[in-house]
Amino acid sequence: MNFIQGTRAVTPVELEAHSITRYRVTKSYIEQIINSNYYDHLKFIVEPSLEEFESPGSLDTSGEHDNTVLPGFQHKYAQTGMLLATDRCASYCRYCFRKRIVGKDSDEIVTNLEQVARYIRGHPEMTNVLISGGDPFMLSTGRLHEILDHLLPFPHLNSIRFGTKMLAYAPKRFEDPALVALFRRIHTARKAAVIVTHFDHIGEISVQAERNVCSLRAHGVQFFNQSVLLAKVNDDSEILAATFAKCYQMGIRPYYLFQARPVKGASHFQVPIRRGLEIAQGINQRLSGIQKTFRYIMSHYTGKIEILDLGADGRVYMRYHQNKAPEKIGRIFSRPYREGAFWLDDLPDG
Repeated sequence: MNFIQGTRAVTPVELEAHSITRYRVTKSYIEQIINSNYYDHLKFIVEPSLEEFESPGSLDTSGEHDNTVLPGFQHKYAQTGMLLATDRCASYCRYCFRKRIVGKDSDEIVTNLEQVARYIRGHPEMTNVLISGGDPFMLSTGRLHEILDHLLPFPHLNSIRFGTKMLAYAPKRFEDPALVALFRRIHTARKAAVIVTHFDHIGEISVQAERNVCSLRAHGVQFFNQSVLLAKVNDDSEILAATFAKCYQMGIRPYYLFQARPVKGASHFQVPIRRGLEIAQGINQRLSGIQKTFRYIMSHYTGKIEILDLGADGRVYMRYHQNKAPEKIGRIFSRPYREGAFWLDDLPDG
């Protein structure tokens, strides 16, 4: 198998033992990152590295199994349901936190949409559904319509979100004229149609992607972007500020900057929390007021935690942006900082 550091003979058993995803990347993405002059950074997103053999961690860092209420459907936060529509992506990110699913024939993917619909009907507190995977735009537009058949009838759902990196990996997918009718159905049902893009670096944003975002925005689709803070890729305030500014210019609201998760085979992408806070501060110093819409987030088992600051008292200050317990949402808490900490679990109690 070809790795960034060279070729190495490996067995299927060895790859499975270290949770190493097989290599898959689109031609259009490789061409884009080469032409962007950022190939030396962006190659780490899709090309295997020998570091994956030495990266400890978990395959379920956010407690997805514990929050799965039906096969392929999760309900961690009261207002949000998450539907895992597919286990396929156009390209496989080396830092993927769902590598237990992606590229495999997973039993965690939704099979019974009627069962999901019955669950949603019984949970009127749910206001939105995120269609994720894998990448939902790997599915045919016809299959996406089938999913909408089971979501649109519920008046308590006010938005349908699609999480995708396809605009980076295969932007041509969004030139399908049938997608316009798909999003029109959502609007006709009086719900917001939202695409959450996944641009980690300005070098991933192609002219074609920008054109397709502009076209879909003209049809009323709202766009947000989430990025992951990745060592060797985008752990640079200037790069991320440029990425977020470009997203804002395109009409995509910067949404989350995720702390990379301690995923088995991918924890080498993690940046220390101290450095992450310095980067987040540097981003804000480079953006105008209306562009500062991102949150530096740790998607932890206990909830989405906004990482706020490292105080002069040596404590990391954080806030629950989301939590299964409503009374904890918005609550600020702190822990003593430990040098080299990457994750909440690396910080001592007290």
